[in-house]
Amino acid sequence: MLLKFTHFKSHSPETRAEMLLDAACKTRHTLRLAEGVCAVCAFTAAARLICKLRKARVKKEKMRASMKAAHETKKVDLPKLVQFKDRVFDEPQPAVDFTFSKKVAAVFDDMLDRSVPFYQETQRMISEMATDFAVEGTNIYDLGCSTGNTLLGLHSTVPKRVRFIGVDSSEEMLKRCRQKLAESGFDRDHELICADLNQGVRIENASMVLMVLTLQFVRPLYRETLMKTILQGLNENGCLILVEKVLGEDSVFNRLFIKYYYDLKKRHGYSELEISQKREALENVLVPYKLMENREMLLRTGFRYCDVFFKWYNFCGIIALK
Repeated sequence: MLLKFTHFKSHSPETRAEMLLDAACKTRHTLRLAEGVCAVCAFTAAARLICKLRKARVKKEKMRASMKAAHETKKVDLPKLVQFKDRVFDEPQPAVDFTFSKKVAAVFDDMLDRSVPFYQETQRMISEMATDFAVEGTNIYDLGCSTGNTLLGLHSTVPKRVRFIGVDSSEEMLKRCRQKLAESGFDRDHELICADLNQGVRIENASMVLMVLTLQFVRPLYRETLMKTILQGLNENGCLILVEKVLGEDSVFNRLFIKYYYDLKKRHGYSELEISQKREALENVLVPYKLMENREMLLRTGFRYCDVFFKWYNFCGIIALK
């Protein structure tokens, strides 16, 4: 007589052993079981197997607990980066040009989240597109990498054999970036370079070049030259991704879009004083183009295709292919 177990082999080894043991215990007769083992032999074999499996499980759980404890200890040893709220312009101050100072670097992540529409979604979209454009054995450049948010976002989606190169003109931003990478356990081959994009940059063997809210801070006189340098350093079918603040194509739209943008900042907790003082500080530093002006510059430089992947009033995301 055979005892048939429904989906016997689909169970774990320990469950299968317990099923055999249970079957053996229910009869004193010598029955033929599913695996062709007599009940008496099955009883002994199953009991030994259960004991062995339980010991292995206990050992495995102890090992996991030990690894978890070691990992938590390692985290404690790292300097914890404190995230401060952006209060750079919350008190009256003399009008000076905006700089990426130590004070700004300390609150920059909060500034981005509260000042840039759909910032987190834009970062997610960049990482998503990177899965189709990043090529193993090549470089990804993040020009204006600031505190490293884009690099961290790409790390989980891009193949390990892609090298990251971050460039920023602010050493304070790069310090913040290094600390964030260290805290996250960032173990990819990478390089962080302090350089002024107005003076040019070296791009080579690149499958992607990213400029997230960066080109707008490059002086207009040098923008087309920078685009040519990027194009030359990109591999065939490589892409350039721009995220920019832009002007409306018409003055009516531009005025409305700015109003909607300031309304967003108010919803995110910025006061009228903060908004007006930052606007004055950025006036001679951040020089936006119209969306079509950016597109025409890219095509004129030599990019084959150019399209918009994101648009919110006076912010846009553009992708261009070599």
